[in-house]
Amino acid sequence: MHFGRNEIDITNFDHHLPADSVRTLRVFENAEPVGDFEAFVGAPKWGYKNWIGSLYPKGTKDADFLRNYARYFNTVELGATFYQPQPRERIAAWKEMVQDIPDFKFCPKFPQSITHIRRFRNVEEQTNEFYTNISVFGKHLGPLFLQLADNFSPKSFPELRSYLSSLPSDAPLYIEVRNKSWFAAEEHRNSLFNLLSDLNIGAVVSDTAGRRDCLHMELTVPHAFIRFVNCGDERTDLLRLDEWVKRLKAWKQTGLRSLYFFIHAGDAPSLSLYDYFIDSLNRELSLKIQIPGQSLK
Repeated sequence: MHFGRNEIDITNFDHHLPADSVRTLRVFENAEPVGDFEAFVGAPKWGYKNWIGSLYPKGTKDADFLRNYARYFNTVELGATFYQPQPRERIAAWKEMVQDIPDFKFCPKFPQSITHIRRFRNVEEQTNEFYTNISVFGKHLGPLFLQLADNFSPKSFPELRSYLSSLPSDAPLYIEVRNKSWFAAEEHRNSLFNLLSDLNIGAVVSDTAGRRDCLHMELTVPHAFIRFVNCGDERTDLLRLDEWVKRLKAWKQTGLRSLYFFIHAGDAPSLSLYDYFIDSLNRELSLKIQIPGQSLK
């Protein structure tokens, strides 16, 4: 995801997170303690060839990337389902590759045919196919991720409301909005986040340097789905990740139940941001998430 990257003057960039919204504070006040806190940290995909020789053994073929990826990460943001329908056979093969890692989670993205092309009109068949196919993941199915098109504005709110209201409620779902109009007027902002609250649907928080309006800090459920996009300046990215660790620690203490955090670090990412963030998260939140780079030593 390159959304919002390289659109700012990094020398004048404020890396601090905004304050929590009133809605977020209310969500934590009303949250009931249920089970242990769960945290998942991963990448947008597993197919990074530059990880061959480090995370993946030398000579690893594309078909074996996922098997190796799942040895070091406990989740993946599954964008493959966005670009084209994934047949049940392929999903079953992916599931087979992680069968010995019971806590690994796939977070499939809704198909673009639903969200970007048909824009929620006459998509019953595509929706049923999507839900039927991803059900093959079984216990490895994590939250679903629905991204609105950049030009999907509040003018289309009725279509969004109708579609979301029709979806099954048994799989956790998170929505990412990108059009600036959702954040420019309080009326539109409230309409969106009130709808998600009413439907028990989560709001994706997108931390990308060029679009700070998407860093809305609105949680509509006591669970967090964060998409972090590196800005290309490592020092700034580390400061941004420090901010997240502090906020997540406060959220966990206040009532956060689970976390999915995906770091988008470019087309050929190093492990440094993942290692730094997971190490800090483990230390500050008393977690034991595997640190990919340290696992190789």
